[in-house]
Amino acid sequence: MLKYVDRKNTNSSKWDSLKDMFGADGLLPLWVADMDFRIDEHIINAMHDYVERGVPGYYKVPDSYYQSFIDWEKNEHGQEVEREWLRFSPGVVTGFHIAINVLTEPGDGILITTPVYYPFMNAIKNNDRKTVTSELINEGGRYHIDFNDFESKIRDNDVRAFILCSPHNPVCRVWTETELKQMLDICRRYGVAVISDEIHQDLVFGSHRHIPSLSLSGEEDRIMMLAAASKTFNIAALQNSFVVIPNAVLRDEWDHFMEGLRISQGNAMGYVATEAAFTYGKPWLEEVKTVIKSNYDYICGQFAEKLPKVVMTPLEGTYLAWADFGAYLTPEEVQPLMQDKCRLAFDYGPWFGGEGSGSFIRINLATSRENIKEMVRRIVTHLSERS
Repeated sequence: MLKYVDRKNTNSSKWDSLKDMFGADGLLPLWVADMDFRIDEHIINAMHDYVERGVPGYYKVPDSYYQSFIDWEKNEHGQEVEREWLRFSPGVVTGFHIAINVLTEPGDGILITTPVYYPFMNAIKNNDRKTVTSELINEGGRYHIDFNDFESKIRDNDVRAFILCSPHNPVCRVWTETELKQMLDICRRYGVAVISDEIHQDLVFGSHRHIPSLSLSGEEDRIMMLAAASKTFNIAALQNSFVVIPNAVLRDEWDHFMEGLRISQGNAMGYVATEAAFTYGKPWLEEVKTVIKSNYDYICGQFAEKLPKVVMTPLEGTYLAWADFGAYLTPEEVQPLMQDKCRLAFDYGPWFGGEGSGSFIRINLATSRENIKEMVRRIVTHLSERS
C-alpha cells in the first residue's frame, strides 16, 4: 500500500527550503515536483543490496540497465529504442542545458511555448541564447498550440532549436499525434532542431496517450528526447536520466561535448534504482496515479461547490494541477494571499512566462489527501472572507 512520508527536517528541498525560497517557514508546500510517497520497495531493496556489498568502487553500467529502459519504452509507449541511441545525463534539466550547447550557438534563437516549465527559460538565458516565445491559446482552461504564431516566430526570429515539453508542464496537456506532427513538421521545414523533454511521459490519465516525439521522426531529424525514471518513480535525487539520439551525427556531437566536460556516466546508485524502477515499478506507479487523479478530482469538486469561478485546467498529464484564480484575485494578490494568509507554498503562474498566467498557481498533487484537504480549506476560508 502506498505510504505517505513526513519529510520535514529531512533535507527535502520542498519541505526544508521554504525560508530560502519564500522567505517564510511553516508553509504547507505544494510546489517542487517530487512526491511525498515512499518509493517502490523493489527500488529500495535493490539499493540496499548494492550498499550491503560494502564496496562502492568504480561502476560498470550493466546492459540490463539499458534494456530496462528499452523494454519500458516499448511496453508502455510503443516506442522502439536502440541501445546505441542512448546517452547519459545527470538529469533532464542538465540534459537540455547540454543539448542547447550541442545544437545551437550563442545568440541563436530558441523557441518555447509559454506558459512552460521555467528552467527552459533559465537554460536559454544562462547559455547566452535568445528566448523566443509562442503563447499557448487558453480556451476555458484547456490549452492549444497557436500554429500560425508558432511558425511565424520560427521564421521571423531565425530560430535554431525548439524545446518541446511533452506532456506539457504546467498546463497538463498530453499532445495529440496531430499536434505533435504539426510541430515537428514545421521544425523540419525550417531546419529547427528539437529538444523534447518527456520526463512526464508516464504520468498520463484517462484516455489520453503519450506519443513519443521520436516515433514521429526519422533518424535523419535533428531531435533529442530526454526521459528518466526520476519523475515517474520519485528518485530525482539519484540524478540519472536518458538522452535518446537516433541521429548518428548528433550523437557524435553530443559525445564530443561531453568529453570536454569529462562526464561519461553517473553514480552507481542512480543506475541501480533506475533499473529496478523500470523493471518492477509498474504496480506502484498505477497506485500513485490513482491517488494523484483522486486528489485532483477532490480539488475540482470542492472548488466547484465553494469557489465555482476557479478554473481548473483538465488534468491530461503530469501530477501538477494548474488553477486560475483570476475571478477572485488580481495577479498581484495571488501570492500574498496564498503565502501570507493561507500559509501555502506553490509555484506561481508568472514563473512560467506567458501573458495570461499571472492569476494561476501550480499545485503538486503527489501528496496526502490530508494535505490536499488542508490546502482547499485554507483557500476557501480566506477567499470566502473577502466576499
